[in-house]
Amino acid sequence: MPSTNTHYAYFLPNGKNGIVRSWTKCEEIIRGVQGARYKGFKSDTEASLWLASGAKYETKIKKKMSKGVYFDAGTGRGKGVEISVTDKDGKDLLDKVLNPELINKYGKHLLPSGHTNNYGELLSCRFAIDIAKIIKEKNIFGDSKLVIDYWSKRLIKKEVSEKTKKLAHEVALLRQEFEKNGGKIVLISGDDNPADLGFH
Repeated sequence: MPSTNTHYAYFLPNGKNGIVRSWTKCEEIIRGVQGARYKGFKSDTEASLWLASGAKYETKIKKKMSKGVYFDAGTGRGKGVEISVTDKDGKDLLDKVLNPELINKYGKHLLPSGHTNNYGELLSCRFAIDIAKIIKEKNIFGDSKLVIDYWSKRLIKKEVSEKTKKLAHEVALLRQEFEKNGGKIVLISGDDNPADLGFH
């Protein structure tokens, strides 16, 4: 799903922050800066609110969300790919399927280095299905078109790594069973995803 963001807010560890009008400009400012935080928005007002709230990735402009399990992956904290699975209010749910030592202080799971954001999205989809079965939830939401419309349906290109293909096969089997039992996996905008980890 193409991004509709027109404003990019950044916050650097030295306190410098601002809003620019293109991802290219934002990337120039934050590239190579350990601990830089950044996020895309549709308006200057939203970007300003995020900066004013301390540039926290978990800060969302609240909107009434449908009951369900939400998943996402992102690289916003600059330490690698993190995955997130939450309820409609942004409450973390990974503790339902992962040992506490695998969950960071933000309630997310940091993947070992070498994983792509897309692999993280696929793994977070897998955890979302597992969690939905545990808590008896029928609706799962995510903002990755690639994972929801392709990889979790076994539609995957040959050049993708064997590890990713194997996980896609597992997720497709789990999804098939989940949907056979009345579950739904729905594509939503990243702007509406309470599990969202920021700009990816």
